[in-house]
Amino acid sequence: MAVRIRLSRVGATKRPSYRVVAIDSRRPRDGRALEILGYYDPLTEPATVQIDGERLAAWVSKGALPSATVAKLIKLSAATAAPPAEAPPKPRRARKPAAGAAAQAAE
Repeated sequence: MAVRIRLSRVGATKRPSYRVVAIDSRRPRDGRALEILGYYDPLTEPATVQIDGERLAAWVSKGALPSATVAKLIKLSAATAAPPAEAPPKPRRARKPAAGAAAQAAE
């Protein structure tokens, strides 16, 4: 059985959205999938891509091949999922002592 990781359309007419699925290559585009791995919504700005990396890696290790479109989406989801570089911490400002504490210190 040749397993492919490809898109399956689930959106309404003129409102496409897709599932990323692991499916037998001989099945039709919207046929029964072995497993749903994520989704892709091209209508949002920017496009929404959600792919379960652990399940994807498991299928690839078993020999599943991603389609060209899914390969692009994997790169896109990896780029957006990467945490941004940490900014250097901001220096803390010294706090003013409370009015009551200043009065007690003066006495």
